[in-house]
Amino acid sequence: MTYDSDILIVGGGLNGPLLALAAARSGFSATVIDAQDATAQRADNFDGRSYALALTAQRMLAALGLWDRLAPAAQPICDIKVSDGRAGEGPAPFFVHFDHHEIEEGPMGFMVEDRHLRRCLQDALAAEPAITHLPGETVTAQTTDPACASVTLASGRTVTGRLLVGCDGRGSGTARRAGIARTERDYGQTALVCAIGHDRPHHGCAHQFFMPAGPLAILPLTGNRSSIVWSESHAQAAAISALPDDDYLAILRPRFGDFLGEITLAGARFSYPLSLSLANALTAPRLALVGDAAHGVHPIAGQGLNAGFRDIAALTEVLTGAARRGEDIASPLVLDRYAAWRRVDIATLATATDMFNRLFSNDNPILRATRDLGMGLVNAVPALRRSFIREAAGLTGDVPRLMQGKPL
Repeated sequence: MTYDSDILIVGGGLNGPLLALAAARSGFSATVIDAQDATAQRADNFDGRSYALALTAQRMLAALGLWDRLAPAAQPICDIKVSDGRAGEGPAPFFVHFDHHEIEEGPMGFMVEDRHLRRCLQDALAAEPAITHLPGETVTAQTTDPACASVTLASGRTVTGRLLVGCDGRGSGTARRAGIARTERDYGQTALVCAIGHDRPHHGCAHQFFMPAGPLAILPLTGNRSSIVWSESHAQAAAISALPDDDYLAILRPRFGDFLGEITLAGARFSYPLSLSLANALTAPRLALVGDAAHGVHPIAGQGLNAGFRDIAALTEVLTGAARRGEDIASPLVLDRYAAWRRVDIATLATATDMFNRLFSNDNPILRATRDLGMGLVNAVPALRRSFIREAAGLTGDVPRLMQGKPL
């Protein structure tokens, strides 16, 4: 049977294009069905969105030939400081300081702005002859049978492939049409996201400040700028979002503190509700899920996009090995290998982020004392610090070859 492409990818954000490129570098053809307009994907204005890429995610981008373009605009994350406290009172006396020198692997990760990563992926798609990019297209129907996966587009076109992959987010239509249900939990929190400019240099240090309503992450960008991910209750976040910029900053300042000097907004402001959203299965006949379509977790550890990259690396490695053995890349046995590889890691990440958010997003004095002593213990024991640093860098567990920086 002939196919339009080996792999049909629904979703053109970040995970979809990266999967297409990883697949193409391994000898597969791919079609990316992208609901967004091509012009919007290439916009060069800074809108405030940025991502914390773990060291292994950076190695994967390097292995795929993408990092050289991104490196000049990437900010290394050299240190992470974790503290507990209340807005306007400063941090509690117990804290954790993770220094990248303790693992001798280089920076723990890199901050990359959305505009740079997105444009890099779009340009790489356009330059790859094995990839067909269909911007401005949406899927209205999908079918799979023992030999083929097929999708019908809103334009009326039908596209066929050997494997269908959903990279279409938490509300994944690909998963829904395949009958895959989701387990979901609302955290009662909304993330407020923005970028700020500040007077003093951050020296590549990221801060995670736990407050009663939720965590505040201060993540270093290039220059004297930082990315903010700030959690509040739904009602409080809605009220803050409605404020003009000056009043918004007036609310942020006592939470942020003055350690970086005066702060100003350096991009647009966003907000989104926080929830746990897990697909009850990672695969179905001739179908696999990747990224938020498979697992949406709390951003408390900054691992959402990194988990999607690990999905992509694992799936590509499984498919490449199957093709070399002459197997049908979308057979149940092959897709079961992908699901088995990712299942435990996803469950561990979901459980850990859920537990940490519950433990730290409250003002219970007993829990506060317990977690502060726990942070003090971690900071005092080098072996514990190193294990957390390796986890943040993505170096633990069964790391796929691409995330080790190795070709398939």
